[in-house]
Amino acid sequence: MLPFKVQFTQGRPVYEQVLFAAKKAIVRGQLKPGDAFPSVRMLSQELRINPNTAQKVSARLREEGLIEVKPGRGSVVTENARALKSRKNELLEQELERLVVEAKQLKLSEQELHDAIRCHWENLS
Repeated sequence: MLPFKVQFTQGRPVYEQVLFAAKKAIVRGQLKPGDAFPSVRMLSQELRINPNTAQKVSARLREEGLIEVKPGRGSVVTENARALKSRKNELLEQELERLVVEAKQLKLSEQELHDAIRCHWENLS
Protein backbone atom coordinates (compact mmCIF):
# COMPACT_ATOMS: atom_id res chain seq x y z
CA MET A 1 0.00 0.00 0.00
CA LEU A 2 1.27 3.47 -0.90
CA PRO A 3 1.87 6.08 1.79
CA PHE A 4 0.04 8.70 -0.30
CA LYS A 5 -3.04 8.91 -2.49
CA VAL A 6 -3.45 10.14 -6.03
CA GLN A 7 -6.81 11.32 -7.25
CA PHE A 8 -6.50 11.20 -11.01
CA THR A 9 -8.27 13.88 -12.97
CA GLN A 10 -8.68 14.22 -16.69
CA GLY A 11 -6.82 16.90 -18.55
CA ARG A 12 -3.54 16.61 -16.64
CA PRO A 13 -0.76 14.14 -17.43
CA VAL A 14 -0.62 11.15 -15.09
CA TYR A 15 3.09 11.82 -14.49
CA GLU A 16 2.39 15.32 -13.17
CA GLN A 17 -0.42 14.11 -10.91
CA VAL A 18 1.66 11.34 -9.33
CA LEU A 19 4.66 13.65 -8.94
CA PHE A 20 2.51 16.29 -7.26
CA ALA A 21 0.95 13.75 -4.86
CA ALA A 22 4.37 12.37 -3.93
CA LYS A 23 5.84 15.84 -3.35
CA LYS A 24 2.86 16.82 -1.26
CA ALA A 25 3.20 13.70 0.90
CA ILE A 26 6.88 14.48 1.48
CA VAL A 27 6.50 18.16 2.33
CA ARG A 28 3.45 17.52 4.52
CA GLY A 29 5.40 14.99 6.52
CA GLN A 30 3.33 11.96 5.55
CA LEU A 31 6.67 10.64 4.34
CA LYS A 32 9.37 11.69 6.78
CA PRO A 33 13.11 11.95 6.15
CA GLY A 34 14.57 8.45 6.16
CA ASP A 35 11.25 6.76 5.30
CA ALA A 36 11.31 4.31 2.42
CA PHE A 37 9.86 5.62 -0.83
CA PRO A 38 7.85 3.11 -2.89
CA SER A 39 9.73 1.26 -5.61
CA VAL A 40 8.97 1.84 -9.27
CA ARG A 41 7.28 -1.55 -9.39
CA MET A 42 5.09 -0.74 -6.39
CA LEU A 43 4.13 2.67 -7.80
CA SER A 44 3.17 1.21 -11.15
CA GLN A 45 1.21 -1.69 -9.65
CA GLU A 46 -0.61 0.22 -6.92
CA LEU A 47 -1.52 3.18 -9.12
CA ARG A 48 -2.00 1.04 -12.24
CA ILE A 49 0.28 3.26 -14.27
CA ASN A 50 2.94 2.47 -16.83
CA PRO A 51 6.28 1.48 -15.20
CA ASN A 52 8.02 4.09 -17.37
CA THR A 53 5.80 6.77 -15.83
CA ALA A 54 6.62 5.51 -12.32
CA GLN A 55 10.34 5.54 -13.19
CA LYS A 56 10.04 9.11 -14.47
CA VAL A 57 8.41 10.19 -11.18
CA SER A 58 11.16 8.57 -9.09
CA ALA A 59 13.89 10.05 -11.27
CA ARG A 60 12.40 13.54 -10.98
CA LEU A 61 12.13 13.27 -7.18
CA ARG A 62 15.82 12.26 -7.07
CA GLU A 63 16.79 15.16 -9.34
CA GLU A 64 14.94 17.58 -7.08
CA GLY A 65 16.66 16.21 -3.99
CA LEU A 66 13.50 14.88 -2.33
CA ILE A 67 14.51 11.22 -2.39
CA GLU A 68 17.85 9.48 -2.57
CA VAL A 69 19.00 5.93 -3.20
CA LYS A 70 20.57 4.17 -0.22
CA PRO A 71 22.50 0.98 -0.98
CA GLY A 72 20.63 -2.02 0.38
CA ARG A 73 17.57 0.06 1.32
CA GLY A 74 16.30 1.45 -1.95
CA SER A 75 14.89 4.94 -2.27
CA VAL A 76 14.32 6.96 0.89
CA VAL A 77 13.08 10.45 1.64
CA THR A 78 16.02 12.83 1.89
CA GLU A 79 17.30 14.36 5.08
CA ASN A 80 17.97 17.63 3.22
CA ALA A 81 15.67 20.13 4.99
CA ARG A 82 16.51 22.95 2.58
CA ALA A 83 15.19 20.94 -0.35
CA LEU A 84 11.99 20.22 1.55
CA LYS A 85 11.45 23.88 2.50
CA SER A 86 11.82 25.06 -1.09
CA ARG A 87 9.39 22.38 -2.27
CA LYS A 88 6.75 23.56 0.23
CA ASN A 89 6.78 26.97 -1.39
CA GLU A 90 6.69 25.43 -4.87
CA LEU A 91 3.68 23.27 -4.01
CA LEU A 92 1.84 26.19 -2.48
CA GLU A 93 2.50 28.33 -5.55
CA GLN A 94 1.03 25.68 -7.85
CA GLU A 95 -2.07 25.27 -5.69
CA LEU A 96 -2.56 29.02 -5.35
CA GLU A 97 -2.31 29.52 -9.07
CA ARG A 98 -4.95 26.85 -9.70
CA LEU A 99 -7.19 28.35 -7.03
CA VAL A 100 -6.93 31.90 -8.38
CA VAL A 101 -7.55 30.79 -11.96
CA GLU A 102 -10.62 28.83 -10.87
CA ALA A 103 -11.90 31.77 -8.79
CA LYS A 104 -11.49 34.14 -11.73
CA GLN A 105 -13.32 31.73 -14.04
CA LEU A 106 -16.17 31.67 -11.51
CA LYS A 107 -16.02 35.49 -11.43
CA LEU A 108 -15.44 35.59 -7.68
CA SER A 109 -14.16 38.81 -6.19
CA GLU A 110 -10.87 38.84 -4.30
CA GLN A 111 -12.84 39.33 -1.07
CA GLU A 112 -15.05 36.34 -1.81
CA LEU A 113 -11.95 34.24 -2.38
CA HIS A 114 -10.41 35.46 0.90
CA ASP A 115 -13.66 34.66 2.74
CA ALA A 116 -13.78 31.15 1.27
CA ILE A 117 -10.15 30.50 2.23
CA ARG A 118 -10.75 31.80 5.76
CA CYS A 119 -13.82 29.58 6.13
CA HIS A 120 -11.89 26.47 5.07
CA TRP A 121 -8.95 27.42 7.27
CA GLU A 122 -11.21 27.69 10.30
CA ASN A 123 -12.98 24.41 9.49
CA LEU A 124 -9.63 22.60 9.42
CA SER A 125 -8.32 24.20 12.62
